[in-house]
Amino acid sequence: MLSFNASDGTNTKTRVAVVAAGIVSPLGFGLQDTLGSLRKATDCVSPVSRFDVSRCRCKTAAQIPDDRLIRSGQKGRKKARLHRASHMMIAALAELFEVDSSFQPEVTIIGTTSGGMSYGEDYYRAVQQHANLRRSPEWIANYPPQKPVLDAQHEFGISAPCFVIANACASGTNAIGRAFECVRSGKYNRVLTGGYDAISELVFVGFDSLQAATPEKCRPFDRDRTGMVLGEGAAVLALENFESAVKRRATILGEIVGYGISTDNHHLTQPDPSGTGPKRAMEQALRSAGYVAGQVDYINAHGTATPFNDAAEGKAISELFGEVPVSSTKSMIGHSLGAAGAIEAVICLLALQSQFLPPNINFRAPDSGFPLNIVANESRDSKIETALSNSFGFGGTNASVLLRKVAA
Repeated sequence: MLSFNASDGTNTKTRVAVVAAGIVSPLGFGLQDTLGSLRKATDCVSPVSRFDVSRCRCKTAAQIPDDRLIRSGQKGRKKARLHRASHMMIAALAELFEVDSSFQPEVTIIGTTSGGMSYGEDYYRAVQQHANLRRSPEWIANYPPQKPVLDAQHEFGISAPCFVIANACASGTNAIGRAFECVRSGKYNRVLTGGYDAISELVFVGFDSLQAATPEKCRPFDRDRTGMVLGEGAAVLALENFESAVKRRATILGEIVGYGISTDNHHLTQPDPSGTGPKRAMEQALRSAGYVAGQVDYINAHGTATPFNDAAEGKAISELFGEVPVSSTKSMIGHSLGAAGAIEAVICLLALQSQFLPPNINFRAPDSGFPLNIVANESRDSKIETALSNSFGFGGTNASVLLRKVAA
């Protein structure tokens, strides 16, 4: 059983280092590709190419090209069998081990919402059409949410037990938070964590049916925002007891210092308009770290560009942090659901390492309902020591993680 102690910031805790990371998203493959695209404020949203969207309001998403997902060593039957999500996890984990080849996790905690959803779609269509079900064992075997994680672990000889967190759009951040608690409590020395999600037709059409997806540009926190766009990707982080990492002379990319979680139970899809849920998650992350709001230098917001979500989060941020710089990188890469929190945590690490503020593109006019210091349209250099990453999901689930730069 996974065992950890919740942290309240009152006792001496083990420091938690990030010793390696890997990422694949529409911004690129790897940390350097991602950093370059962030610096350039690259808009990765394009017309959907994976399935028919002719009857949908929204016709765009941020997608990863298939030809870059398949590693050269994965050929023949294995290449054809694995789900795209497995290839994403393998690509992200490959980079992590390039950074730290000796990292061996005791446990793996990964967030997702969709698993191998598109294989479920294929199976359903085949049954409905009375088609040949020759591939049904492949579809069924690769459908469960743990399968991409196990595929990636198998690729690199990892035998650690795997735990999957599916907690709506906060899944990736909650996975990192739980992994952080595992190491901070002293119960575990090394934990692999992160999140993944591959775009699927069922999820795309679902958000479109809710009219949460926009037929226009994604404009987080903009006065005229009209909704979200979907994205996809995977990111993984290697967390380790700080003293252990120093002792074995590992490269330390950053430090996770706080984690907060809350729920407001206001509505199935809409947050409490007061912003109380997001605010409590951010406050708890600060308490967990022993920080005050004035010590946070940058916030990577959940920022989906839906009217209600941005209003609630914007209100909470402005009340708690005032003029701290804020951006939603979903404006560039869409909302990758269970992967979003992991991808955005890695983006925060890059911001801390390279001392810049990632941009919130497509921003035209501020919303008078919540005064925020938006990093509008272009990245900018800035001295930042701490960054907060937010993820808020359906059902009122809210999570925040606080990251800190480690002195060279």
